[in-house]
Parts: sequence; structure tokens; C-alpha cells
Amino acid sequence: MENFNYTYNSFTLQLEGIDVSEESLYPVFLFFLFSYLFIMVANVGIAVLVFIDKNLHQPMYLLFCNLPFNDILGNSIMVPRLLSDILLPPSERLISYYECVVQAFTTHMFGTTSHTVLMIMAFDRYVAICNPLRYSSIMTNKMVIKLTVSAWGVAFILVGILLGLTIRLNRCRTMITNPFCDNASLFKLSCENVFINNVYGLTFTVVLFTGSIGSMVFTYTKITVVCLTSNNKSLNSKALKTCSTHLVVYLIMVFSGMSIITLHRFPQYSDFRKLCNILFHIIPGSLNPIIYGVQSKEIRNLLSKSKKVLPS
Repeated sequence: MENFNYTYNSFTLQLEGIDVSEESLYPVFLFFLFSYLFIMVANVGIAVLVFIDKNLHQPMYLLFCNLPFNDILGNSIMVPRLLSDILLPPSERLISYYECVVQAFTTHMFGTTSHTVLMIMAFDRYVAICNPLRYSSIMTNKMVIKLTVSAWGVAFILVGILLGLTIRLNRCRTMITNPFCDNASLFKLSCENVFINNVYGLTFTVVLFTGSIGSMVFTYTKITVVCLTSNNKSLNSKALKTCSTHLVVYLIMVFSGMSIITLHRFPQYSDFRKLCNILFHIIPGSLNPIIYGVQSKEIRNLLSKSKKVLPS
């Protein structure tokens, strides 16, 4: 039960967290801890490899570096706080309002940027396969910077408006019904009319998913047509390798996001929704470096060279 004995617009909020039995407490804690450590090591490692090796200074890899950075940022804000809350009793899972807003902003930036970054990566694959002769003239360093700024800038504006509409509301409740703060949990603290928040939130989701899925369908349709009408086996092999990697990462992210949206409609499955919220951060962050590391010949070669150098 929520405690209403707080002052109006209290700056101390309580996180509901996740329900973990005493028998499962430490296994769950260790799972999240090792997942977080793996995400940090794998993503930082991939990003460092791309920046130190000149052979990887290609638009595809430079654009991909946005994903490790996004995974590091999104998980660093959420997971450490989650780990500390797991070990605390529910009554002591307190968070300041300002920290909650920052966490919500970062959480939505993570989800939105995952879409926008994969969209600009799809554009890169489209140019590489459908316009190979013009690739170097189109995908210049300047274009890579423009695409990166666009991906992060669009996400920042969309999420900024989303949280701005929520911050304006007065609060009469203090319980965050989630393992961590997000926009929906914040505006549910208000007793005011949240119609505008719901409309913008729905519009935000529809525009993001429509733009994201639409760009994927368009680029992959074009790529498929080029591959089917071309007798160039080398081109088809390159398209299959690079596009399958990108598509797998995208589908993992979309499936995770759709699961959360669907479970929001079924309050009786709140525990599953909380778990999906957490896994939305952990699963893509863990799989992205593995998928790209295994699929990329250049990264595999660099890793094998590093293993040979390390013993000596």
C-alpha cells in the first residue's frame, strides 16, 4: 500500500522495485551484476577497438559506435541503482525527485536512441549496397557526423518534450510503481489531468515505431531487390553478412520494446513488465557487441591479433 503521509510535491519518492524471494535474492543480484560488468567490458572494448584501429575507421563501424555508447549510458544509470535496491527492504528504496527525473530521461533516451541509431545504420547499408560506386562520396566523415548528431538530437528533443510535459505537473503521490523511474511512472504521481501527457506519449511511440519500422522496410526492400536482380555473388554475400547482423540487433530491440508496451495493458502481469523493462536494457547491451564482434571479419581479426600479442 502506498503511503500518502508525505507533503504535497514531496522530493522524496519510493521505488516499488522487484519482488525477489530470499532464496533468489543473491542469484538475481549476481545475474544483474555480472550482466552489467559484461556490458561495460564488452561495449567499452568494442568502442576502443574501433577507435584505435585505422582499418575500422569506416562509416559502418563509426556509426555502430553509437550503440555501445548508448548501451553504456543507459545501463550505467539503471543497473547500479537496481543492484542497491535489490538488497534493501521496500520501505528503504527511496530516491530523490531530481534523481528520478534524470533516470527517466536517460531511460527514454536509451530506448529512443536505439531506434534512431539503427535507422542511420540502415541508411549506411542502403547506400553501400544500392549505390556502391557513390558510397565514398556520400558517406564522408562529415555525413557520419551529421547522421550521428541527428540520431542523438532527434532523440533528445522528443524525450525532452516528453519529460517537460511531466515535470510541469504537481505530485500528490510518492510511489514509483516500477524498478526504476520512467515517464509513465512519474506522471502517474500526479492527481492533475494527464490527457496531454497520454496523447503526446502515444504520438511519440507511434511516430518513433512508424519511422523506425518504415525505414527498415524501405531500406531492406531496396536491398533485397538489388540482391535479387544482381548476379554479383560478392555483393550478395556482403549484403547478407552486414544486413543480417543489423537486422538481428534491430529485431531484438523491437521485440523487447513491444513486450513492454503490450504488458502495460495488462496490470495483472506487472512483475513480467518490470522484468521486461530491465531486460530491455540488459539484453541488447549484452548481445550487440557479441553479434557485431562475431559477424565482423575485421573485428575478429583484430581480436585474434590481440590474443597473440598479449602472452608475449
